[in-house]
This record gives sequence, C-alpha cells and structure tokens, in this order.
Amino acid sequence: MRTIRSVIPLCVALTMIFTHSSATAAETSPPHVIIIMTDDQGGWDYGFMGNKVLDTPNLDAMAKRSAQMTRFYVSPVCTPTRANLMTGRYNYRTRAIDTFIGRAMMDTEEVTIAEVLAPAGYSSGIFGKWHLGDSYPMRPQDQGFDEVLVHRGGGIGQPSDPPGGESKYTDPILQHNGVEKEFKGYCTDIYFKAAMDFIGKNHKQGKPTFTYIPTNPPHGPYGDVPGELLEKYRARDLRPTYLRQPFPDKQYERRKDTTARIFAMIENVDQNVGRLFKHLKKIDAHDNTLVFFLNDNGPNGPRFVGPHRGNKGQIYEGGIRSILLAHWPRSIRAGTTSDAISAHYDLFPTILAAAGAKKPKGLKIDGMSILPHLKGQKVERIDRTLFLQWHRGNEAEPYRNGAAVTQRYKLLWPNFGKFAPKNHGPQLYDLIADPKESKNLAAEKPDLLKRLKRRYDVWFSDVSSTRPNNYDPPRIHIGNPRETTTVLTRQDWRFRGPNGAWGRNDRGHWLVTVERAGLYDVKVLFAEDQHPETLGLEFVAGRSGKVKKSAKVAAKSKQHIFKSVRLKAGPQDVEAFLAQGDRKRGVHQIYITSRESANH
Repeated sequence: MRTIRSVIPLCVALTMIFTHSSATAAETSPPHVIIIMTDDQGGWDYGFMGNKVLDTPNLDAMAKRSAQMTRFYVSPVCTPTRANLMTGRYNYRTRAIDTFIGRAMMDTEEVTIAEVLAPAGYSSGIFGKWHLGDSYPMRPQDQGFDEVLVHRGGGIGQPSDPPGGESKYTDPILQHNGVEKEFKGYCTDIYFKAAMDFIGKNHKQGKPTFTYIPTNPPHGPYGDVPGELLEKYRARDLRPTYLRQPFPDKQYERRKDTTARIFAMIENVDQNVGRLFKHLKKIDAHDNTLVFFLNDNGPNGPRFVGPHRGNKGQIYEGGIRSILLAHWPRSIRAGTTSDAISAHYDLFPTILAAAGAKKPKGLKIDGMSILPHLKGQKVERIDRTLFLQWHRGNEAEPYRNGAAVTQRYKLLWPNFGKFAPKNHGPQLYDLIADPKESKNLAAEKPDLLKRLKRRYDVWFSDVSSTRPNNYDPPRIHIGNPRETTTVLTRQDWRFRGPNGAWGRNDRGHWLVTVERAGLYDVKVLFAEDQHPETLGLEFVAGRSGKVKKSAKVAAKSKQHIFKSVRLKAGPQDVEAFLAQGDRKRGVHQIYITSRESANH
C-alpha cells in the first residue's frame, strides 16, 4: 500500500505538469486566421447594421461575439481592395489599378500575406475570387498559396469563364491548384466546404492556416441563385432596403427581382458562416481562430448605406465603407469597438502581429496593426490620413475619383464616369457632423482644404513612383513548366475604347513574355455566331520580328488550332482577330500550349 500511495502523488504531479504544459501551449500557439470577404455586398447589408429585410442570423451572432472597427474603409471596387488586402500596400504601388483589361494583374514582386506567413509555419489556402491575375506568374499558387480553388477573372459570368462554365454559379468549372475541374453544388457552398476541409486537415497535423474565402456572390450575374431563398425574398417588400425613401415605384419594379437575388446570395453566405463556426468547434479550433469578415466595396445598387450616400464605384462613404468583424475568443473580448479610422491594408500587419510572424526586412507596407484596437487596449490617437481612389484608365490620374480621409474630415474629387469625364470638386466634408456629405465646406475652410490637398499630393507622388513605369501592366509568361497551357482572355488584354472592351466587336492584345523558344500549339476560341471570316494570329517581338498566321474560319465555328507555331523567347505582344473585309474584331480566348511540356 505504501508503494501505491507514493505513486499517486507522482501521477497527480505529472498530470498537473502535463495539463499546465498543454494549456500553456494552447495559449501560445499561433491562431488559425480566416478572412471572409464578400463581393459587392455593401457595408449595411446585414441585420446587425440595420437592414430590416435581409436575414443574416449567423453574422448577427458573430457580430455580438466579435470586436468591430466601426469606421473601416475599402476601395470603391474589387481589384484595388484585393491588392491592398493581400500586400498591406496601396494598390497604386502594385500595378493592380482597375478591374479588367489588363489592369487587374498584380506585380509578382509584391509580397502577399501568404508569403509572409509561410516562414512562421502557416499553410495558406484561397477559396473563391482572386482577381489579381489568372496566368503564371500571377496566380495565387505563384504568390504563396498552398491550396487554391478559384474562378478566373473578376467573376463567374465574364469573358474569362472556361468553355462550358459560362455563368455557372451552380456546378461551376473552377481552377483547383491549376487544374480545371467541374464541381457539384452552389459556388459559395463549394468554397466554404473546401476551406473547412483545408483547415481541418492542417489542424489535425498541428499546422496553423491562413484561409482566404473571398466569395464572388453577391456579385452578378444574378440568374443562378439558391432557389428557396430567392422565393423567400421575392415574397417580401424590399423597399426599406433602398437608399432613397420613399423609393420610386417604377425603379422598385425594375430592381426588386435583382435585389431579391442579391439577398438570397447574401443569406447563403450567412448560412455558410454558421457552418464554418460549427466546424471550428467540432475540430476544437474555435477559440484560437481569428476570423475577419468584411465586404470589398459599396453595394452594387442604390441600397441602404446607413446615414451615408453612395454605392460601388463612388468615393462617398457608402461606396468605400465596410464592416470589419474580428472574432477570436482566446484574445479578443466580445463587444469591443473602435471608431479609429482604418482600412483594408491594415489587415496585413494586423495578421502578422496576431500570428507572431515577422515582416520581411526591407518590405515597405502602408498599413498599421489595428490589433490593439481590436483587443480594446488604450491606443494613442494619431493624426492619420487614409487615401482611397479608383477610376477607369491605363494610369492613375491625380484627384480623379480620389479621397483623403481623416478622423473627422474628408477631401474628395468625385468622378463616377467610365473613362475621362470632367472632375468634380474639390469637396470637403465634416464626417462627424455631416455623415451624409451634404454640406461642402471647401469655401469655408480653405486652410484645411489646402492642408489635406498637400497630403494627397505627397501620397499620389509617392505611390506613383514606386517603380519605373509604375502603371505598366505585368506581362503574362508563356512556356513556364509551372503552367503548361496559358489561357489569354479578354479579362487581361490591353485595350481602351469608348464602349468598354468586352463587346463582340472590340479588339485588344496581350502583353506576354515567352520564357522558352520552341513550338507551341495555339487554340483560338471565338463566338459561334460569326459569319465566314479570316482568322489572324500575330506574335510581335519588337524589332526582332513578327510571327503571323492566318486561316479561313467557317460560319458557326467555335475554335481553330494553329499547330506547331515556332516562337522566339522574350517579351511579345499577342493578338488574334477575325476579319471580314475591312472590319476586324477580337477573339474570345486563346490557349497556348508548349509542345515540349505536353510531350513530357
């Protein structure tokens, strides 16, 4: 008995030591990090933000359990927000300055969150919308992500859709780690399921994850949405959700079906957020997972934006404000709020701080960690100015649709036109006294206007001189072993014109670099409703020469393949067009495959 009694205290001591060690490890282990970002949702399309028509019970519950930055800013449109988010830098430094026509590709010198977290032991995955380049070396897997499940371009339903996957939100064709594959189910459900599998697999192995879930819903097109939810919102009076009250009957009749479809998409996201939190509890990762939720820009229509005005594309508050929820039970107290101004590029350093990861030496970022704000710590306020800007065009232009935002005031030059209409402004508003931006103080406060304009000028000059030829688009690389077939779509061609660049008769060319000289098969896709035409293909390598091919194309043809085209190495411009008489129009897509890679 004495021996047994002497063993018992030892067992208790060992148990206490082991339990204490496990608890200490759990308290110090790096968190899983998740960013959920919806597309075109807007900052007030949530029940907890005052939308009385839309049901978001899981996000409402998340908001109660989270910390929140109540004055959080994003860019007016998709790609700029994503570049800011991924790099912690102003998107004007990254070459990703617009949403299409070759200007939605990020320079590969940029360092992403995924690349910085890797040395800290993180595995990174993306599930949804990348919108920073579809081809090597700009894909997510080329920028630090280990698991990639994305659609091409700026959204399903655009010219970047793969053949057979046009506008398919249900049973979509997606790119899984570089391989094109059809998936079963609704796209948002697919993204979240894959993300949960990714987190679960790594959590089981004791490996922290960075999981990026940027959904394309509720971005259009709106033809393919969850049916039961659609009928639910079709049966509701949606008038209270619109910006103008009362909302004109004619406009309501024109918009109500689209709004019902958008709300169905949003509630589907909400349902998946609920599934995600259940999964985190199931795998015992709930308390040590930092989950951010935000939207990428203002709403895609004249919907409710709280006390403000504006929507997607505009730099009034409704176009550039987002919620930011931060849920991390281990380290963040529920209900913590901060009204300090912050923005998308702040998430990069915030995540580094939460994960205990180091910023690479020499990397210049524009954001600052807001983790102290989220933890409710006392933070000394600084005289900070945020800069938000976006417009169509090949280069950023000073003042055009740009804004400088301080804790109280905002200077802006609003301009909503597509190409180059006249600027409006300057406009100066007191955002505290006048959140609707209705009283322009520019004439009353000339000194303040001059001070903020000086800050904007310094900022614009700085970001515009980040690198030589700062606003030139990156080149797509052809012939790299990591991507044996390069797909060129209208999303990435270089073109500008008065009527956009996705019309049937538009033309454009692609900027590429052929990495390896050799033979390539070039498959050209075009609309099947064309008349008999001549197909032209050109690779122009500056003074070093031009490769020209042509072929007769019969009516109703969908594609033509040029076999064994010999290409030189180096930078080149690629164009393919259909000609009928003097009229030429661009093709739909081009698939370029290295015969050497294909043979291996």
